[in-house]
This record gives sequence, structure tokens and C-alpha cells, in this order.
Amino acid sequence: MNALHISPWRLAAVLAVGLGLAVPLASQSVPAPPDTDTVVHVLNRLGFGPRPGDIERVTQMGVDAYIDQQLHPERIVDPALAERLTQFPTIELSTTEIARDYYGPAEAIRRAAQQAAARAPQPAAMADDQTMMGQAGRPAAANQQSPELRAARQKEQQILQDLMQARLVRAIHSERQLEEMLTDFWFNHFNVFSGKGQVRVYLTEYERDVIRPHVLGNFRDMLGAVAESPAMLFYLDNFQNVDPKAAQRQADQQLARQRQAAGRGRGGMQRTQTQQQLEQQQQRMLQARNRGLNENYARELMELHTIGVDAGYTQDDVIAVARAFTGWTIDQPRDGGTFQFNAAMHDNDPKVVLGTTIKGSGKKDGEAVLDLLASHPATATFIATKLARRFVADEPPASIVDRAAKVFLNTKGDLREVTRAILTAPEFFSAEARRAKVKNPFEFVVSSIRVSGANVTLVPPLVQALQQALGMPLYGAQPPTGWGDTAEDWVNTGALLARLNFAMQLASGQLRGTRINVRALAPNTSAEARERVTSQLIAGGVSPITNDTLAKAESPQHLVALALGSPEFQRK
Repeated sequence: MNALHISPWRLAAVLAVGLGLAVPLASQSVPAPPDTDTVVHVLNRLGFGPRPGDIERVTQMGVDAYIDQQLHPERIVDPALAERLTQFPTIELSTTEIARDYYGPAEAIRRAAQQAAARAPQPAAMADDQTMMGQAGRPAAANQQSPELRAARQKEQQILQDLMQARLVRAIHSERQLEEMLTDFWFNHFNVFSGKGQVRVYLTEYERDVIRPHVLGNFRDMLGAVAESPAMLFYLDNFQNVDPKAAQRQADQQLARQRQAAGRGRGGMQRTQTQQQLEQQQQRMLQARNRGLNENYARELMELHTIGVDAGYTQDDVIAVARAFTGWTIDQPRDGGTFQFNAAMHDNDPKVVLGTTIKGSGKKDGEAVLDLLASHPATATFIATKLARRFVADEPPASIVDRAAKVFLNTKGDLREVTRAILTAPEFFSAEARRAKVKNPFEFVVSSIRVSGANVTLVPPLVQALQQALGMPLYGAQPPTGWGDTAEDWVNTGALLARLNFAMQLASGQLRGTRINVRALAPNTSAEARERVTSQLIAGGVSPITNDTLAKAESPQHLVALALGSPEFQRK
């Protein structure tokens, strides 16, 4: 690949210019029968782009029939994908099994090591603090991993590795392309970060049982499932959300019991030990008294999950929602426990949310808030806007947003019908929507594999490419906002250069475990071969600048790489 006499930075600059080109402004209805451009547009937006043969298949069955088929994934039988997923056994495990068999052993070894280190006598003087202390201020000995701990840690890492590989395999191979695209969309909408504490333990169940079953279901059902999910409860800290008065009452009661126990102690040594225990308990109770409302989930529930930041809610509304969700917690959160409503920690006083009074009724307070937000007109507009942004354009036309929002309200949040309203709208098929979206790194990688007909025998290198080179680690978005969904989030010279490098690795066979039959795509670099490559990989024509760049390719591998790295392929 080094024989290509074109500066990578120059190529990246060309990509940036190409991605900034204006899209022709026009509109059209769905062609009948559909032309190739329309079919490619549908395959790029409903899923992760065409595979060899897909354009002909969808053309034959018709775009309308294909869209309806994708809106009903339960009707699509896909035994080949099911067989591929058997190589990732942990994706079918329960959280209890994951916590017990995968995270539990490593945690038990770490705790035992910490306890042993705490019991070990400390030297009177330390000659070299840097030598004696390891990372995070822990003793160096505590940082040394035993063979047992290393093995246990490798086992716990399998959970996330299986999830990431399964996500890629589904996107690449699934016949239910719309379901995969929507799973990606809704997971991002209700984002949780795998790197925060116990979220990793609950991640498998969160995607499998909370997000995936609801992507074409009812929005209120999904909202409720998310609210009770230990992954979200932990990620946004609502498992620690308690009524301050209840926390203080509980602390006072426990302190009183401890004082009575201390008063019954006999003997000097026993009394001293009891007094020490009492002091420790008092310290814990003082910390408990300082616990109170945690507004994290309440704020994100309104700002990111439902009505949106511009809906006019106030800080008083945030506090009221937080009060409604006090006591929504996790039973034994450190051990993979399940959702629990703790009535003793709940604020049962009346609350006012967005002008609506909610009487104190235990867990029903939170349910009432979810009902209110799920049916709010601002939520309909917010969800319709985000879906239209994903499927149509970074700034979707107001007409399609309004139409989808009305469907949301009229169907009480039927996401299948809201999605259908967008995917069958004239705005979706308009010329201005063609290539109006820039692929994010995940979409770029998956579409490159699909369109080239690459054979993937090892998925980890693709996972590593997303994480290390392309800046989009799976399950790795830290903020509640998730990954961005507009061109400005992904278009810059460095990012485009990384994509070009990936394309070069893929085309040249340097990506371990993934092979393209390059000669079948481009037997040489002639004008005829270039036309063949652009027709199959890009499908829709290229600009003169891109055509001139492709003409400089010095080998079939270069030609394929430049096509996959072109501005046109970055768009969908």
C-alpha cells in the first residue's frame, strides 16, 4: 500500500471537501418500479448498506415490500445468524449467572488480596515511596496479579468482548437490518457506559431484554423497562436516590439500637470493642444522613429520554421527578442484584411535575411520571426529531417531524408506526435526503465489510479498529448523550485519515481475520475496472475529484481502498 503516491493527508483533505459538498435540493416520490439509487438509499438508511446481490433482490421485491418486511423482524427467519451467534455463549446468560460465574471470582480474589494486605504489618519507615506504592496509592504488592487473578480477569473480560463481537456480527450478517439499526439508535438514546462500575455486569441483559425487544414496540413500555433496569439505575445513580427524611430516620433508628447494645456491654475490653464499633457505625450513619435526592436520572429522563431540554421544565420539576423516583433501587447492586422498590426510602409527599399533581403513592409516583412524560407532546416531537435525524437528515424537514410526532401521539407511542411514517414519507425519498448523512465509524466499518463481500473469520480486530483507530469503542460512550448523530460529530481530517487507513488495511489483507476477493472486484486499474468498482462499492456515481483520485490507484488493492475511503462512500 505504501506505493500509492498520494499524500494521506491530501486524501483526507479531499475527503473533507467532498463531505462538505452541497446536496442537490429537490424532491421526488418513490419510483415504481424503484431505480437503483432509491434501492441503495433504502439499504443504506434502514440498515448498514447493501451486500452483493441485495440491490437486485430488493429491486425485484419492491421497496414498499422490503420496508414492510423490515418493520416486522419477527417474520424474518435467520438461522445463519443464529448459528454465528453461538460462538458468543455469554450473550444468553442471565445477570445472576454473569455476576456469579464471570465477575464474582475475580472480585473475590481481589477482596481477599485487599484483606490480606490490610492485615499485613506495615514497615516503620518507607525509604522510597514510589517503590513501595503502586497505582492509585495502593501497596505495590496489592498491584501484583497472581495467576489466578489474571485468569479470573480474562474470564470477566469475555462478557464485554462477546457483546462487542456479537453487535458487529449482527450488523454485518443479520437479515433484520432495520432491527439492528434501531437497536443501535435506541441503545444510544438510552445510553449507559460500560466503564462505570457495575454497569458492565448488567450490560448484556440491558441490550438483550430492555432495548432490543422494544425497538418497534411501545415507547412507554421501553421507557419503563429502562427506568427499572439496574444498568440505568447504576449508570445515572438513581439506586442511591433516597428521601433525605427517610435516610435520617433510618440512621437515627440504627444509631439508637447501637447505643443500646453498647450500654449492655460488660467488661472493659468488651466495652471498648463495642464503643469502637459504635463509633464506626455512627460515622456510617452520619454519611447516610448526608444522602438524599440524586437528580441525575430525573434530569436526564426529561432532557435526553423524553421531552427534551427545550420543553420548558424547571429545576423544581427536576426535584419533583427525583422525589418520585426515590426508593427505585437495586437489591445488592454489587452482586448483580435485580430492581427493587424500597418503600422505606421513598418520599410519599405529593409532588407537582409540569403542573400535574402526583399524590404520594409509593412506586406509583414514578410510574405516573413515566406516563406523563411518555404521552407529552414535547416527547412526541423530541422522539420524532431524533428518528428523522437518524433516517433522513441532520436537520430534518419540519414537515416529516410534525407528521411523525402526530403518529406518535395518535398511536400512544407505537414505535413501529412512527418509524413507518418516516420511512415511507416523501421527504425520506427526496433527492435532498440522498447521501445527506455521514456514516459514523461503526456504520463505516460494517458497510465496508458488507458491500465488499468480505469474509470475516476473526471479529476482535474489527472491535479493536473501532476502539483504537476510529474513536468509537462499542458500549464506550461516557456521557448520557451517547454518540453524536450528525456530520460535525465525525467529520475532521484526522478521523477521515483513520478511515482511509482502515480501508487500506481491509483492501490489502492486512486486517487480521478479514479477507476481500479484490481481484473479483477489480482485476486491474483500468477505466473499466474503476467503473466496475464504483458501481459495486459506491453505487450512485462519484464526483470528478473522486474519479481523478481513483485514476491514480497503482494496484487493484489501492483502487478498492480509495473507493471505500471516498467522500461518496462516507455518506449514506
